[in-house]
Amino acid sequence: MYVKRSTRRMADGRTVGYLQLAHNEWDPVAKVSRTKVLYSFGREDQLDVAGIRRLVAALCRLLEPGETLTATTPADLRFIDSRALGGAYTLDGLWRALGIDAAMRRLLADTRMEPRVERILFALVANRALAPSSKLAATRWIEHDVVIDGLDLPVVDESCYRAMDWLINAEPALGRIVFDNTADLLNLEVDLLFFDTTSTYFETADADVPVARDERGVRVGDGDPAVKETGFRTWGRSKDSRGDLPQIVVGMAVTGDGIPVRCWAWPGSTADSALIRQVRDDMRDWSLSRIVWVADRGFTSEQNRRYLQKAGGHYILGEKLRGGTPEADAALSRQGRYRHVADNLQVKEVRLSGDLTDDRFVICFNPEAAGRDAAIRARMVAILEEMIDGSDKLGRDKRAELRGVISTKPGLKRYLRTTPGGLLRIDKKAVEAEANLDGKFLLRCSDPKLSAEDIALGYKQLLEVERGWRDMKSIIDLRPVYHRAEDRIRAHVLLCWLALLLIRVTETRTGQTWPAVRDELQRLHLGTFTGPAGSFRQRTELTTSQRKILTALGLPEPRRVFEATPATS
Repeated sequence: MYVKRSTRRMADGRTVGYLQLAHNEWDPVAKVSRTKVLYSFGREDQLDVAGIRRLVAALCRLLEPGETLTATTPADLRFIDSRALGGAYTLDGLWRALGIDAAMRRLLADTRMEPRVERILFALVANRALAPSSKLAATRWIEHDVVIDGLDLPVVDESCYRAMDWLINAEPALGRIVFDNTADLLNLEVDLLFFDTTSTYFETADADVPVARDERGVRVGDGDPAVKETGFRTWGRSKDSRGDLPQIVVGMAVTGDGIPVRCWAWPGSTADSALIRQVRDDMRDWSLSRIVWVADRGFTSEQNRRYLQKAGGHYILGEKLRGGTPEADAALSRQGRYRHVADNLQVKEVRLSGDLTDDRFVICFNPEAAGRDAAIRARMVAILEEMIDGSDKLGRDKRAELRGVISTKPGLKRYLRTTPGGLLRIDKKAVEAEANLDGKFLLRCSDPKLSAEDIALGYKQLLEVERGWRDMKSIIDLRPVYHRAEDRIRAHVLLCWLALLLIRVTETRTGQTWPAVRDELQRLHLGTFTGPAGSFRQRTELTTSQRKILTALGLPEPRRVFEATPATS
């Protein structure tokens, strides 16, 4: 298929050209090739150029970006390569809008590190968001697959490691600057801060050698009386159900809008209970307004509650319903009506006697969750009944063996009762007690001004942290971690946090999910061409969707031609 040009002499002697879209067809009868016109564009001097551009753009959407550049390259030019431009360009625009580049350069000015470190760290963050890989693979990605503005090549893995080592020391000051700039950019009202932890494991059978650490898991010198010996990658309570592998604990503070403001890493054996006190201390000097801390039931100890109330702070904490705590038992025994808050949420505030607690308690009820809880319990009871059916005929040792098997299954053992004679039965009282908890969760709050509805909805936003953990593990690929040194592991976590920050800012301002935005932006490529006059780099045409994303983020369109180098004689 080709464009055919024909001419015609007009009455006034002028020669006018006509353009047609044609292709050659074989005539099997005449045994010759004949030209067949598919479409006539009309006179050459009256050509609808805009219409042709629209046609070319529509056809180019059927091709990959690199193929588009090849197809539209003039015959005297050679197409050299094509690299993804859109994703890194957009992330870099947000990186600069948040002032991360300027902050890093200021902090680097006081060291012997080269300014190039800032560009290397941005490239590593962009790699986590766009094509997560090991640092060695990231250097190849930076050199061959992506356009990082202002980064001279090549980038070797040693340069990446040096930059990461510097990031560890700069993080306290950098984190404060990033938070302030993010709050200004997004006009954040930071009155609720959500905190939660997760764990990530390592594919190794060996834990790290124990070293002296303080109560926060930070390495200290020998002789300090407040130290304990523990490694960084070590065994602990795995939230990934991989207790057979060494792990670390990662914590994150998130605003109600889902913006991660800071991230921490601790040894894998660190218990959740004391961590929120360190988090509060680390953020004590930040320019925050009156803060209400929101955390799950793993942080609800009395020591934590009193600590969070220092300097006028408050908290919303999940309270354990199971375990027979006086607060939970008293709250659940109170009568009262639920008030509807949202489509699937009802709340009821209960008042406890002053000698028990001065905190406020709010019982939340989700009818949909109650139905799911009842269905799961019915299935568990049915499985348990099947397992103990006929066990009365077994000998005492065999029944004890069966009871031991059931005790390893938390979902079943809570419904098992053993009679004085050693027989196995369904514990009907336990079933009834669990039914009373279907779809319910209990909240404890110290703020006297928040309504019960605000307490419940505030706690429900804790799901934003859980969504952050999911994205860190599935989109940014927090795991697998290829590093072994503690500082490199901590730096890796910080890179993942910065990538998640840029992702959340993008989602907040565009109203789209990051995978959708990323896939659209990565179709914008930069091609390199060379010819008799020299070489130049030119991007593909922006699509309507790409323009909308850049507009929503307040970023200008990338220039059409990035660089041009004339040929040397």
